[in-house]
Amino acid sequence: MVHILLVDDHPSVMAGTKVLLEQEGDMVVANAETVEKALELVRQDHYDLMLLDLHMPKMNGIDLAKQIIAIRPEAVILIYTGFEFTNHFNLMMEAGISGFVLKTASKEQLVTAVRCALRGEAVLPLSLVRQMRRVSAQETEKTSGLETGVVTGKEYDILMQIARGKSNKAIAENLLVSQRSLEYSLTSLFHKLGVKSRIEAAMKAKTMGLLSDSDFSNPPV
Repeated sequence: MVHILLVDDHPSVMAGTKVLLEQEGDMVVANAETVEKALELVRQDHYDLMLLDLHMPKMNGIDLAKQIIAIRPEAVILIYTGFEFTNHFNLMMEAGISGFVLKTASKEQLVTAVRCALRGEAVLPLSLVRQMRRVSAQETEKTSGLETGVVTGKEYDILMQIARGKSNKAIAENLLVSQRSLEYSLTSLFHKLGVKSRIEAAMKAKTMGLLSDSDFSNPPV
């Protein structure tokens, strides 16, 4: 029997997904509506695979995945999202996530994604693969002014710290880097996002879906 943990703050989504997966006959799904409940279940039980919603209150699916993998290094995790995911690709791969499943996927696509991940295969929607191919081609041609909009894990951590209102000095201390190194990283991040300030960077990250309102110490309007 395949044991699956589904983490999503939308009860209707959880109920529907649970029914679809358990119709297979060899899958049992446990649900968690909060990050706290998910971590509690992970500590208590073993799950063959976990489906994590990307955008949730208090913590997004990527950061939750990092915490889960710290507890269960062998965890197999798929991000389950109804939103644009392209800008999160680097972050997800660095976190050790196996791939993505769209909430608009059919039952067949969902079940196939789960079984592929259980076999140790990466799960990527075709739309993402096509976009990555376009970006790769543009980079090869050295197109001037190319902005991929895909940030690294380190840059994502910096954006999270900015959203929480941390000063450059505090961010450098938290990330264990020098202020000079942080300034270089900020300059690169500003160029990548096409912005000129920390505030603009955080707001651009929010419009890209990298940050949500819950990531801000004072949520933007």
